[in-house]
Amino acid sequence: MKLIDERKIPTVFKAFCDENRIKILKQLRTGEKCACVLLDSLHISQPTLSHHMKILCDSGVVAMRKEGKWAHYSISPEGAAFASECLLSLISTDNSGKDKPCCDK
Repeated sequence: MKLIDERKIPTVFKAFCDENRIKILKQLRTGEKCACVLLDSLHISQPTLSHHMKILCDSGVVAMRKEGKWAHYSISPEGAAFASECLLSLISTDNSGKDKPCCDK
């Protein structure tokens, strides 16, 4: 398994630690959405949406493109793969070597 920089992992998991961000990700699973669509469906303010989208984009899980004055968001396949790698790097067991016992018996 590839070694992942521990400083990047919290940024990824922060993206998944809010109910509104989870709702946004669920909407983006069906394809790209304009910020106006996300605003209407979540019933949150524009500054609150911007805050959530910054966190999602900073994590790499969501990509943004501008079209005129509107931002369009989609799930980044590369970012999603990296998030998956982060989780697997933390929960996969490594049976390649034995750890020393924690106490003498």
